[in-house]
Amino acid sequence: MSEVTQSFVQSMFEARKPVETIKFVDDYCEWYRKLFPEVRSFEAFKYLHVGMISDIKRKIYQQYHAWGLSDEQGLLHFLTESPWEVEQLREARLNQLSVTSYQLSQFELG
Repeated sequence: MSEVTQSFVQSMFEARKPVETIKFVDDYCEWYRKLFPEVRSFEAFKYLHVGMISDIKRKIYQQYHAWGLSDEQGLLHFLTESPWEVEQLREARLNQLSVTSYQLSQFELG
């Protein structure tokens, strides 16, 4: 197999990078990246966070344009059929909270 063909085949199977949103949302959500096997699911997770912190008064998924989504289908799929487990997300969030609490206590003592 030629080097060009090998490079092309490899690029076909590499996951694309998720779309960037707001830096602190991207940084926060990155802690949970491994829980989402699909890039689209991870992006919807990030857009959900963007929507939660937006200044929209009624935070309903029909206002997806304000969250940075081109259509509501991706978010609806994320909420109803996405291949991630809520228990794993809860566990990861609690682990992150305990690590952060420990780091803060060490900072205050140090």
